[in-house]
Amino acid sequence: MKRLLIAADVDDSLRTRAREDGRFEIIDRPVKTEEELASIAGTCDILVTRSYNRVSKRVIDAAPHLELIAQGTSGTDNIDTEAARQRGIAVINMPGENANAVAELVIGFMIALTRTVPQYDREMRNGKWTRDGCASRHELRHHRLGIVGLGQVGMRVSRLAAAFGMRVTAFDPYISDDDFAQRGAARVTSLDALLRESDILTIHVPFTPETRTMIGTNELAGLPSGAIVINAARGEVLDLDAALEALNRSALGGLAIDVYDPEPPTRTWPDDPRLILTPHVAGCTTEAKSAIGAKLYEKIVAFYD
Repeated sequence: MKRLLIAADVDDSLRTRAREDGRFEIIDRPVKTEEELASIAGTCDILVTRSYNRVSKRVIDAAPHLELIAQGTSGTDNIDTEAARQRGIAVINMPGENANAVAELVIGFMIALTRTVPQYDREMRNGKWTRDGCASRHELRHHRLGIVGLGQVGMRVSRLAAAFGMRVTAFDPYISDDDFAQRGAARVTSLDALLRESDILTIHVPFTPETRTMIGTNELAGLPSGAIVINAARGEVLDLDAALEALNRSALGGLAIDVYDPEPPTRTWPDDPRLILTPHVAGCTTEAKSAIGAKLYEKIVAFYD
């Protein structure tokens, strides 16, 4: 019987189906830190994780029986995949299963920042009824959206944005021209060109050595004055210090951040209604969690069939 260690918060559908299957001994121990994970991984054959679980070489070395890491998110940058490969440990993940959840929150960020919802909320709580200038706010169809990365999430954002009447362009050198046409965005062949044409920039690339700080001081300077930047991908792909500095001097008109480096962040944040912060929850909904739990279990079973 395979020992299945559930080290992350996953939907009960995975636990229920694994118990009913009878092939797995379930160890249900959600943990948060690398130290905790290393301390409990020793006897497991299968390790179920999410992006907040750091599956380092230390953790892998502490699990001599480990055969499979089943990651309940699209990215795997929290896993030392090279150490896993050297041990012959398979890694499976769930690309695209939470794409709609992420895309919906990104659209929500766009609406909140273009219509200055946080500012109005703050003023109302302070007893102010400020309607002067409300007609200076624009609908989404007024804005040009630039998407960095047209994978599953970027594609979903593109299609939702198009439904609002936005002009959508994207930069992704790894997507074919045919796929671009099907994903609802006009292709831009360079990042610099995308930046010049984007009133709102949203980032949807994985974290790799190539994408580390791909949006930094120079890239932010290439945006139109007052542009909005949204990062719901990985914290490492945006130079957050540069983005906050640009917001402070109003080179940016808004900034929405759901992902950080490190997580949780330890910095002090400016008190600015143009800044929206959420704790890496873009892909976290009842529907996404349920779908991921069921399909992750199916992938585990398929690995052993």
